[in-house]
Amino acid sequence: MQRTFMAWGALLAMLAVAIGAFGAHILKPVISEHYMTVYETGVQYHMFHALGLVLIALVAGQWGESARLRWAGWLLMIGIVLFSGSLYVLSITGIKVLGAITPLGGVSFIAGWICLALEAFARKPQR
Repeated sequence: MQRTFMAWGALLAMLAVAIGAFGAHILKPVISEHYMTVYETGVQYHMFHALGLVLIALVAGQWGESARLRWAGWLLMIGIVLFSGSLYVLSITGIKVLGAITPLGGVSFIAGWICLALEAFARKPQR
């Protein structure tokens, strides 16, 4: 689990940089300012949650693997695909119905962070 989330976190962070550069250099002159803002929001959340995966991998190395940490990692990955992915496609295509998918990604992000918090609260204090 630790290796999996570290690898996915690093790859997704790299992808966030590449997608951000694509937006800044290729899309900016092509799409409206509104859709550029939507796109940038997708990139920001993508990067934050890719780093969240790295954090989960590091925590798993410290605390050991658990079902809650596993769920946290998978939920953050699902959130990146649904939240950021829908914003990318929406901003490029203008298909507004894709905005209905975005909140599902947001819920995945929230649930992932809750899983991490629950794992932290479940840990016994070290003396």
